Amino acid sequence: MRTDSSPGSLPAREHLPAAGAGTPVLDVVIPVYNEEKDLRRCVLRLHEHLARTFPYAFRITVADNASVDATPHVAARLAAELAEVRSVRLEQKGRGRALRTVWSASDSPVLAYMDVDLSTDLNALLPLVAPLISGHSDLAIGSRLARSSRVVRGAKREFISRTYNLILRGSLQARFSDAQCGFKAIRRDVAQVLLPLVEDTGWFFDTEMLVLAERAGCRIHEVPVDWVDDPDSTVHIVKTATEDLKGVWRVGKALATGSLPLDRLARPFGDDPRDRDLTDVPQGLARQLVGFCVVGALSTLCYLLLYSGFRLFTGSQVANALALLVSAVANTAANRRLTFGVRGRGGAVRHQAQGLVVFGIGLALTSGSLAALNAASADPDHSTELAVLIAANLAATVLRFLLFRAWVFPDAPPAAPVPEPSLHPDPRHPEPQHPDPYRAWSDATVRLQPVRSGGTTGTGDTARTADAARTADATAADRRSAR
Repeated sequence: MRTDSSPGSLPAREHLPAAGAGTPVLDVVIPVYNEEKDLRRCVLRLHEHLARTFPYAFRITVADNASVDATPHVAARLAAELAEVRSVRLEQKGRGRALRTVWSASDSPVLAYMDVDLSTDLNALLPLVAPLISGHSDLAIGSRLARSSRVVRGAKREFISRTYNLILRGSLQARFSDAQCGFKAIRRDVAQVLLPLVEDTGWFFDTEMLVLAERAGCRIHEVPVDWVDDPDSTVHIVKTATEDLKGVWRVGKALATGSLPLDRLARPFGDDPRDRDLTDVPQGLARQLVGFCVVGALSTLCYLLLYSGFRLFTGSQVANALALLVSAVANTAANRRLTFGVRGRGGAVRHQAQGLVVFGIGLALTSGSLAALNAASADPDHSTELAVLIAANLAATVLRFLLFRAWVFPDAPPAAPVPEPSLHPDPRHPEPQHPDPYRAWSDATVRLQPVRSGGTTGTGDTARTADAARTADATAADRRSAR
């Protein structure tokens, strides 16, 4: 039994609507621990920047990680002074724990975080979240290692950062450039599915989230940033590096064993509405062919080496059967994981049993070819035997792929298409309820209010805007009734 869910668990990415009022579009989380000196200055600076440049309603959330100084009181005063600021207190330390807690409870469609020192130039904030608002990307990260980034920091931190990212590329095949920059954002619908899979509660939280998102096929947008190192940073480099390496080992082991159901993050094919109308199109065929050919080439090489070794001690038919049996078991296991993306141990025995049936067909083809060769020549050369076996294996390979795809590892049934919401709903024919809670949230709950003037759009302003809109609708309805 496959451990992953059917494709399409997440809805296709939509551009967030820019009409109505209510929920802030962006929730920026600032995790802090004993930052009584810098917190007020940084929050005021961030608030001023968002009020002046960000075109939608926003919120700033200060997540206090069990501080023992006056940080909670500073955060509470900021929340009392500014309508767009709120304070959350956690009794346990851990940046990852703080982000998970606040992001999981937030109602904003775009969630971000940044370090309290504001080392990253705030001009990169809008480019960071814009691809998430437009529906282009699932996550966004600031990168200090991009070519166009401008970074001021010491040689020690530069060396550690680049070494760590090289380790990620070599061990976890990560393709994003900077895992540790404290400047990231994620769409809420993605976070709701991804965060339960992330175990770390400390500094490795970012890396684990990005690796799992990338492996699941989520789109990660990178923004070059201008970054100035904070010389007063309280991060313990050696301890953090040790914990990060432990996290790399844990995540690598989980990915190797297939214990993470990453396919639940799969999106429908194509985000363009026209692509959702496509039917009877085999998805993933090109990728499966490439994977099958790579596995097949390695299996054939293994098979020929085994055959040559067994041939030294036994006859050609027995050597062929033994070599084909060993390589067939390895071939089925490799194709199961790498070609068809089946993770976990569920159904492994059944898949191997079906693979042995396919093996029997291949054995019949290769054994028949050897029998025909021996009938034609009493003592054929070893090179001739190998040539005949290669030709027979090519025919068996084509048949094996077809049987694997159609019988052993059949594709999951396509998800039912989701009806598009009407731009002009008819009250006599109300829209059906969406079975997908994320789709329902995306279509109906989120109401974004752009800032139309240079002032700040706070919760009081958005409430007044909503009341005015309801009053105007009621007035229009009365006029139609009067007619």
